[in-house]
Amino acid sequence: MMPLSSRRFAARFASLSGPRSKFALLLLAAIGSTLLGALVADSSAAGNARAQAQACLTPASWAVLTDQQPQTVSKQQILADLIGREVLLLGEQHDDADHHQWQLQVLAGLHALRPEMVIGFEMFPRRLQPVLDRWVAGELSVKEFLRQAEWEKVWNTPPELYLPLFEFARLNRIPMLALNIDQELTRKIADQGWKAIALAEREGVGQAAAPPDAYRDFLFEIYRQHATMRGKSTKAKPGDAAFAHFVDSQLAWDRAMAEVLAAQAKPTAAGGKALIVGIMGSGHLRFGHGVPHQLRDLGVRSIGTLLPMAASSPCEELDPGLADAVFMVPTPPLVPIAPPRLGVALESKDGKILVASVSKASLAEKSGLQDGDQILAVAGQPLSGLTSLLNSIRQQPPGTWLPLQIGRADEKIDIVVKFPAER
Repeated sequence: MMPLSSRRFAARFASLSGPRSKFALLLLAAIGSTLLGALVADSSAAGNARAQAQACLTPASWAVLTDQQPQTVSKQQILADLIGREVLLLGEQHDDADHHQWQLQVLAGLHALRPEMVIGFEMFPRRLQPVLDRWVAGELSVKEFLRQAEWEKVWNTPPELYLPLFEFARLNRIPMLALNIDQELTRKIADQGWKAIALAEREGVGQAAAPPDAYRDFLFEIYRQHATMRGKSTKAKPGDAAFAHFVDSQLAWDRAMAEVLAAQAKPTAAGGKALIVGIMGSGHLRFGHGVPHQLRDLGVRSIGTLLPMAASSPCEELDPGLADAVFMVPTPPLVPIAPPRLGVALESKDGKILVASVSKASLAEKSGLQDGDQILAVAGQPLSGLTSLLNSIRQQPPGTWLPLQIGRADEKIDIVVKFPAER
C-alpha cells in the first residue's frame, strides 16, 4: 500500500475508530474507552481542504469505482447487482447520523427485494444475543432493551443514531446478530497477544487468517499515530511486540464478526438462503481487508461491500477496490462546531470511568489530570455513565470552566478544566 497522505489517513482513521480508543483498541476493539485527544489533523482545516478539492461525483449519487474514473450508477442497479450475494457489509462512521440514515435506506431496499434477511451488528458482544432476540420478538421497550444490552458500556455513542436500525429489525421481525467479542477479551489480546490467551477464554473465536500486507501497513499507521499522541513516535516500529499485539486484537475482532456472519450462510427451513447483512465501521471492510478477508478464509466467497462517502471527497480518495459501490453523502447544510478537545483517552471499567492516558501538552494535562484518575462527578453531578461525561465535554461552550471531581489513590480531588475561548 502506498503511504497515506495526512488527509487521506485522517478520513480512513475516522471511519474506523469511531467513539472509543485506547492504544491497540483504537480500532474499536470495544474496551469501552473514547479518544478525546487529537489523533488526526484539525477537523476544521481538513474540512476547508476538502471543500477546496474537486469532487468527483454529485451528492446523493451511487458509484462504482473503476481504474479510469468513478462511474455513476443507479441505486436500482446497485441493489440488483448485489442482492444475490451471501453476505453484504454496510460501512459507517459511527458518529455520523447520515451514515445510519443511509444504512436504513439500503436495508429497506434490500428487504423489499429479499425479505429473508438477518442483520449483524458490530455494536453488541455475543453474550448479549438473547437480549437482541427478545427485542426483535417485541418483548422489550426501548429503555429496557438499551439497559439489558448494556449500551453505555458496550458502545458509548448516542443510541438515537442506531435506534432506527434496531426498530426496523423489530418492526419486520428480522433477526439481529451480536457480532462482537467482549471487552475484557479484546483488552487482554491487546495487552498480551493472541497466543497468550487460553483456549477457554477465546469465546469460541478461531485463529484469524494472516492479514494482507496492505492491511498491516494501515494498522501500523494507526499504531504510529497513537504513539505520536503519547510523545513516543520515534519509538514506534513495525517489529514492536506491542504492535504485534495491536494487530492480534484487530484480527480477533475481524475474525469474530466474520465467524458469526459465516455461520448464517446456510439454507433456511424453506430451502432458500437468508441475505446476511453486517453493520460495522468502514475500516473493517475497506479494500476487502478485515472482515471480508476473514470471511473468504471461512469459505464465504459471495461478499458485497457498500460504503458511505462524503460527497466532497476528491477523486484520489475513490480508489478502485475500495468497495463494490459507494454512496456520496451530501454535505450537511450547517458546519458543526468542533467539540472541545480535552486530550484524554477514557475507559469504562467495572462501572468506573477512568483516564486511560493523557496527551502531552493537552488541556487535560494542563488541568492536572493524570493517567489512572477516576472521574467521579462533573459539574457537581455524579456520573451516570461514559456517555453523560462525553456529552458534558462536547456541549461545553468555549471560554467556560468545567469542574471535575477526581478519585486518585485514596483522595478525592477537585479539578477545574478551563476551556479556551474561540479565536
